[in-house]
Amino acid sequence: MKKKEKTTEPKSMRSVSTSNFAQILSQLGISVVISTYQAGKVIIIRADGENLNTHFKAFDEPTGLAVNGPRMAVATDYHVWEYVNMPALAPILEPKEKHDGCFLPRHMWVTGNVDSHEIAYGKDGIWFVNTRFSCLCTLHHTYNFVPRWRPNFITHLAFEDRCHLNGLGMVDGAPKYVTALGETNYKEGWRDNKANGGILMDVETNQIIRRGLSMPHSPRWYQDKLWLLESGVGTVATVDPISGEMQTVAKLPGFTRGLDFHGKLAFVGLSQVRETAVFSGIPIVEQKPERNCGVWVVNIETGNILAFLKFEEGVEEIFSVQVLPGMKFPDILDEDDEELIASSLTIPPEAMQDLLQ
Repeated sequence: MKKKEKTTEPKSMRSVSTSNFAQILSQLGISVVISTYQAGKVIIIRADGENLNTHFKAFDEPTGLAVNGPRMAVATDYHVWEYVNMPALAPILEPKEKHDGCFLPRHMWVTGNVDSHEIAYGKDGIWFVNTRFSCLCTLHHTYNFVPRWRPNFITHLAFEDRCHLNGLGMVDGAPKYVTALGETNYKEGWRDNKANGGILMDVETNQIIRRGLSMPHSPRWYQDKLWLLESGVGTVATVDPISGEMQTVAKLPGFTRGLDFHGKLAFVGLSQVRETAVFSGIPIVEQKPERNCGVWVVNIETGNILAFLKFEEGVEEIFSVQVLPGMKFPDILDEDDEELIASSLTIPPEAMQDLLQ
């Protein structure tokens, strides 16, 4: 697809939420981080007493997010950034004594303009969906990326976004499930039948589990079930990995993209989706229902909507959603915190003991 133009700072980023969203975060002892390439932000959603706090950090077209304990990875326009939580620094952040997490930048890889989509931590490090080359890749300190797998209908690597590979689901530290918007082997072939040409695929077997999906995203293996967002119709669903039978759990008022879980709750990203060439013709646009942007909280046992955060201005699309367990009020340091980053030195414990002598 054509390279997206750089985002400009919107005049306002206004949101509203149900009164119980902050309460849910507080009770679970978590916060939620989301990405929006459209607005050029990574947003931390935190409980601030009885209110919900949305904390915006500037990134260049952020897409995939991945969390692995104290580590968080962010895919951007042509980089992957890795941050590490240093909680010892949290008390000095403003306002003081309020934060319980502080993510500092630690590594950066230059992937090139490959339209990275979802990313995930695995046994081999960070995996990411290389959408332009229709493959799954890992990072490397010499090369921009290392191709590791591609769908068996993609005959060779080509800078052509042949099937719009987008979603990545891990099982036991290895890629297991992917989604794509088409089963096509020519340049941007997925566009010809984007309304219902989407597929869910098993990486290990190269078998297509289900065809006929409308813009599927975010495959996840959770509580011994395979979950999927059928974005084009705005649903959260489970899929039998053997038969391909799909069961809708919840239908939400927006383009569903970005999914994570905590306990019996699913945190689902919703996008308004613009009526452009990319999104024209899909059911959720053609039927013209109310389309929202934000994060919806769904009980996965009942399918009931428990809470939501809705952006009213400035943010129109969400890409990734990740829960930050055990952190109620974290922050991510960016270029605006350059002085603090430069002065915050962390070294191994044995070196610290030597330093203190």
